[in-house]
Amino acid sequence: MKQMTSLRILLTASILASTTAAFANVTLPALITDNMVLQQKANAALWGWADPGEAITVSASWAKTPVKAVADAQGNWLVRVPTTKAGGPYTLTIQGKNTLKINNILLGEVWLCSGQSNMAFPVTKRPNSGSYTGVINAEEVIPKANYPTIRMFTVQTKTGDTPQRDVQGNWVACSPQTVGDFSAVAYFFAKEVQEKTHFPIGLINSSWGGTPAESWTRKEVLEKDPDLQPILARYERGLTTIEQDRETYKAQLAAYQQEKAANPNTPRMPPREPVGPTSNKSPYKLYNAMIHPLVPYTLKGVIWYQGESNVDRAYQYRKLFPAMIASWRADWKQPDLPFYFVQIAPHRTGNPELREAQLLTMQTVPRTGMAVITDWGDSLDIHPRNKEVVGHRLALWALAKEYGAKNLVYSGPIYHDMKVENGKVRLNFEYVDGGLVAQGGPLRQFAIAGPDSVFVPALAKIEGKSVVVWSDQVKQPVAVRFAWREVPKPNFFNAAGLPATPFRTDKWRTSTQGKL
Repeated sequence: MKQMTSLRILLTASILASTTAAFANVTLPALITDNMVLQQKANAALWGWADPGEAITVSASWAKTPVKAVADAQGNWLVRVPTTKAGGPYTLTIQGKNTLKINNILLGEVWLCSGQSNMAFPVTKRPNSGSYTGVINAEEVIPKANYPTIRMFTVQTKTGDTPQRDVQGNWVACSPQTVGDFSAVAYFFAKEVQEKTHFPIGLINSSWGGTPAESWTRKEVLEKDPDLQPILARYERGLTTIEQDRETYKAQLAAYQQEKAANPNTPRMPPREPVGPTSNKSPYKLYNAMIHPLVPYTLKGVIWYQGESNVDRAYQYRKLFPAMIASWRADWKQPDLPFYFVQIAPHRTGNPELREAQLLTMQTVPRTGMAVITDWGDSLDIHPRNKEVVGHRLALWALAKEYGAKNLVYSGPIYHDMKVENGKVRLNFEYVDGGLVAQGGPLRQFAIAGPDSVFVPALAKIEGKSVVVWSDQVKQPVAVRFAWREVPKPNFFNAAGLPATPFRTDKWRTSTQGKL
């Protein structure tokens, strides 16, 4: 009798389980929730999961006509909802076998904000973080941060061996109580764009400190390019010796900490932790867990602050960074997706070759722009605390290129070409708006070389829209370099107060060329 009773219980449980599966609730990704911002004047992507073949109806309070879809064989569904001009708050109702309602939605401008620690760097000091010391003007900024139509979704940091379906996070409206945890660069960028356009701004902050660009790049992109394949090969080799490498690292770290305690100003850098299977430095795994699940949320553009973790392979970055941009654009099916980024700041671990790779990306990849911050670096702190100037210079690009701002200077001088004249070199520049300026004295940090490729410090002076460079030590000049060092401190600007990017006129072999 007990066996019969047990059998009935098992059968009943089985029927209930199959009934629950047959009538599974419609579910949504974390991005699609209360307080979200959707891109205005677009066919905004909304998606989720349901039973295969389940009919889904999406009704938006700003639209007269609902949009319908049917879940595919795997239970995935996607609709494109036409959005009107900026405004709100609105609601969305999503109905299948259950009904979901999303409240307090704004239509505005949506920007993905990504990179490593200088993008993750918060407005306020983060206790016990060591690196996140807060912006220099936090006490002034935080009480004034009453911008309820600026909202940020911060993606929880995570790695993934395979592309993931969803992220964790929620939309938070900006206020003096919440802004402290916002990405500072993203906040200052959004604040300026909103002040000039009056649009609601949605920020998706997907960033993680200490991460190289390959971590944010799709695996297939790395596999297909011979110049990027060594990244995967090195990672796979490292996994075979990971336990031994971890023991070596522990010993090296202990020695470093002992030296640091004895001499807090030691120039020695801490040892690098081995890259294991769950490391945030692993190739493609942040893409899998922190970028792929965001697709196809409709974006206005991307802002990016990264590069410090690729300085030892700076020449490779010329190929890696554009490849990453192209793959993201392909994922979002937005080939012209605006992509504005920050050139790495001066720091003792920096490399002028990485800045050059970033400059070349801006010059060769359409719809990109670069904020130069050589005037706000810190040789000892890789996280310069004036993030307002960074957000401002990114906003200049967006306002000029995406929002139609007229007569707005958005870039400092950029080298264009050179000509040798009577033992001197004349350099011509783009973005000389209002003229060229030497701040605080004669131009500095120019170097010149002859056919022997030996650079010596040079004199330089502004003549109209060009700069003339020379040295009595170089009678037959063939090349010039400007601010070509780890910690440049140049004083070359245009009249709008924007600094010139470091550059070189030569194409001679550099220290990271060939390092893959």
